[in-house]
Amino acid sequence: MNKQDKVLFIVSTLDDLYSDPPIPLAHSSTYTLLIAVLLSAQCTDARVNQVTPKLFALADNPSDMVLQDINTIRNIIKPCGLSNTKSKAIYNLSEILINRHDKMVPSNLNELEKLPGVGHKTASVVMAQAFNVPAFPVDTHIHRLSYRWCISTGKNVTKTELDCKKFFSKNIWNKLHLQMIYFGREYCPARGHNPLKCPICSVVGRKSLFN
Repeated sequence: MNKQDKVLFIVSTLDDLYSDPPIPLAHSSTYTLLIAVLLSAQCTDARVNQVTPKLFALADNPSDMVLQDINTIRNIIKPCGLSNTKSKAIYNLSEILINRHDKMVPSNLNELEKLPGVGHKTASVVMAQAFNVPAFPVDTHIHRLSYRWCISTGKNVTKTELDCKKFFSKNIWNKLHLQMIYFGREYCPARGHNPLKCPICSVVGRKSLFN
């Protein structure tokens, strides 16, 4: 199968399964999306969605967030893990948004990456999902699938992101990265995966390398 056929097969399969993939993290604004994505580091989206309603009922904007005590924030987000680091990041980035960005989340990747607790992946998610700017955030699912589908070598997420951007057309990045996440959860998990029964791995996967 040549590259063009492979791309067409992967994209058409994902379109059939997830024609309109929703954003998995519950949010009501760019700010609450940013906070939710920050909390999702080393935590499941499902757990984040259980925690954020209480946090956002208390503060769903930078001005209200800086009125809270960091200990209060930490106690609420504790189920998400890394609560000491994340609570400080939430408070500090809220202060920065107020003081430097007129209380608005910047629509610039570099400015986002300067915020406490916001790495490249988090910034890329916000750019894609809040501002509709083409990006290809790589989480564990996309990293795994890209290797299994022989799109990338699996050496690191930076290379996986570059390889995916070269492999797929820019105009579908934002939708595709969500489709791959849902596919990874449902059909192509890290454990207990049978490549011969996987709708995509059975056709384009590294079959000999699977358990």
